[in-house]
This record gives sequence, structure tokens and C-alpha cells, in this order.
Amino acid sequence: MKILISTDIEGVAGVFHAEQVRAGNGEYERARAWMTAEANAAVQGAIAGGAEEILVNDSHGGFRNLLPDGLDERARLVLGKPRYLGMMGGLEEGCDAVFMIGYHSRSQGRGILAHTINSFAFSRVFINGMELGEAGLYGALAGEMGVPVILGTGDDVFISETRDTFPGAEWVQTKVAHGQGSGVTLSPAASRRAIAAAAETAVRNLKKQAPVPFRVPAPIECRLQTQSAALADLFCMWPTLERVDGVTLRFTTDSMQAAVRTLNSLAAMSFMLR
Repeated sequence: MKILISTDIEGVAGVFHAEQVRAGNGEYERARAWMTAEANAAVQGAIAGGAEEILVNDSHGGFRNLLPDGLDERARLVLGKPRYLGMMGGLEEGCDAVFMIGYHSRSQGRGILAHTINSFAFSRVFINGMELGEAGLYGALAGEMGVPVILGTGDDVFISETRDTFPGAEWVQTKVAHGQGSGVTLSPAASRRAIAAAAETAVRNLKKQAPVPFRVPAPIECRLQTQSAALADLFCMWPTLERVDGVTLRFTTDSMQAAVRTLNSLAAMSFMLR
């Protein structure tokens, strides 16, 4: 049994401020160590539950935050970008299930450091009429490949938004959001213990009966609201994108992978306007 552990940072216990998630300062260095430790807790729990192979995907920013020399040696690490599957990089090797560790709520939500893919560029993302954040988008990509999400960790808003998308998954609430940058958190040690226990339970449950993956039927219509009209101007230089209004555009693809790859390409384009 092979598990992919997709690890973000905004949902990690103790993380509340943008400085903690951006390289170049001491607070980030501490937060990336907590991020690595939560990934390790998930590895340990998965193995205790019976997993035989573990891939840990660094799923934040430039995808090179996790500390390779701090990672449990029983896991392999997916680092760097660009990669076609983004936060699900590693699924191409063939995996049985996905953990989402340290995830956050979608843009315009009330969760801690809430955003969707790119906080500068994207305001809201709808897929076939459903508003989705990163968990929903990448969970649908995993589902398209036949892989269910069986564990999610992050703040209470993330869990509230996402729980119904992945019925049968285990959940660990690492903190309670009081606002975009405030709330109440577990200690890193308590969070790690809870994640390890939930990971073990998730894998044991998977061995008994795999949950149904989250699938979005094709064709995929993506409706994207940008953070400014200037961004919509830029993105609609792409000929297949249709302008809906000042800040909204849409496009249609034949798969979730194509939709996610398009969104990630638009996020990269947005750096022109920073």
C-alpha cells in the first residue's frame, strides 16, 4: 500500500502570519520545521497502520520548504516545480490514497491565511458550479486518477468547508480560526500526536474499505474570479479564456488535470503584475 502525503504549511499548528510562510526570515525557518514534523507524524502513523511505501509531497509555494535531512527516512520526498500534478505530484507513481496535511480554507473564507493557489491573483474558483479551494481542486484531480483522500488536517474552517467533499476521511483540527491571522492552536507536539493517530486509523480503515474518490464529471468548466481587472486583462491574453466581466473569466477543459494545470499556469503569469 502506497500513500501520498501532500503537505502545506498554512494549516500547521502554530502558523498564523504571512512571515511564517515566506522564506527569508527566522519565523519561516521555525514554521518549516513544524511543517516537516507534522509530515513525519503522518508518515509514522501511516506505517503503523500498515502502509508499505510513503511519498511526501512538498505542496507550499515553491515546493521546497520541507527539510530533507529532517524527514523520516522511510519516506521519499517530492520537491520543486514546475510539476504537472502540482500538490498531487507523486500520484503518477501509483498511490492508494492521499493525506492532506497542513491545508487551509479557500480564498474569501474566514480561515487562517485562507487563499486558493495564489493569494495575489485568485479570488474565487468554481468548477462546474462548485466553489473549491485547493483541497477540493486537488482532491478532484486525485479522484480523477482513482485515488481517495483519507486524511485532512488544518483549522476548523478548512475542515468545515471540506468534510463533505471527502466522506469517510479522518480529520485533525490543528487550530481554531478567529480571523485571517488569529486563533487558538494546539501545541506542535499535541498536533503531531493527533496526526499520527489519525493517520494510523485512516490507513487501517482504507485496508478494510476504500472510500469513493471525489470525482467531477467532464467537461470541466472553470469560472475564475481574479483579484483585479488588470489580472483578468492579462489572463485573457490566453486565447481559450473567455472574459465574463471585469474580474471574471471562464474556460472549459476535458479533465481536472487540465483545469489545474491551467490555473497553475495563470498563477505563474500573474508574477508579471507584482
